[in-house]
Amino acid sequence: MAAIDHISTSKLSLLCAPVTLAEAAWARFTQYRQYRQTLNELSTLSRRELADLGLNRSMLQTVAHEAAYGVN
Repeated sequence: MAAIDHISTSKLSLLCAPVTLAEAAWARFTQYRQYRQTLNELSTLSRRELADLGLNRSMLQTVAHEAAYGVN
């Protein structure tokens, strides 16, 4: 019968987990900041300028979301 003589976990992997979580949180924050900036900039455009871009006001959140997070 096989027995396990030694089990070890890398201390490095335990230290990397919070760093990975922090990096993921920072990436999410920067994406949200890009979303808000894009939405704010699009909101300042007039109806005519939006029409020139092929957009209307109801599309602004969708366009800003796609710009920040990509197309799903």
